[in-house]
Amino acid sequence: MSRIGRLPIRVPAGVKLTVASATVTVEGKKGRLSEALVPAIEVNVAEGVCTITRRDDSKQSKALHGLYRRLIQNMVIGVTDGFSKVLLVNGVGYRAELKGKSLLLNLGFSNPIEYGIPEGVAVTVEANNRIMVSSHDRQRLGQVCAEIRSLRPPEPYKGKGIRYEKEFVRRKIGKTGVK
Repeated sequence: MSRIGRLPIRVPAGVKLTVASATVTVEGKKGRLSEALVPAIEVNVAEGVCTITRRDDSKQSKALHGLYRRLIQNMVIGVTDGFSKVLLVNGVGYRAELKGKSLLLNLGFSNPIEYGIPEGVAVTVEANNRIMVSSHDRQRLGQVCAEIRSLRPPEPYKGKGIRYEKEFVRRKIGKTGVK
């Protein structure tokens, strides 16, 4: 058995987890999420505990066993607590601000960049250089943060750009004056 896949998922009170026609649906106070299942994986829900099993011991089934267990656990955590990530904007004159349903970013280009915030994602800006992105869907949260970061990734010489809060940017030394 997979070490991750064999662990049961505790479904808290107030969360409804249903399995119907090869789809797992999780509903809670933060929203509703669903995930399609492959035929090699079975999901059983009984008395507030969800267990994931695989039908055979093929290499593909073993790989999917732990994956689906983690996906379902992320859905349960997402509809109860939600997820959030913090992006930092570093650079002279670089700043971010909210403008309606879009994020306005000044990143050293001739024009500001306007990034439209998708449904199900909440963005707040603190102190013009700290962007807090939160959502109940962990996959969508990661995709939105990656798209925002890709607008101006951190560069290694001065560290300017957009980076995750706990990301370490490896710095390089610049040119040295050789005579």
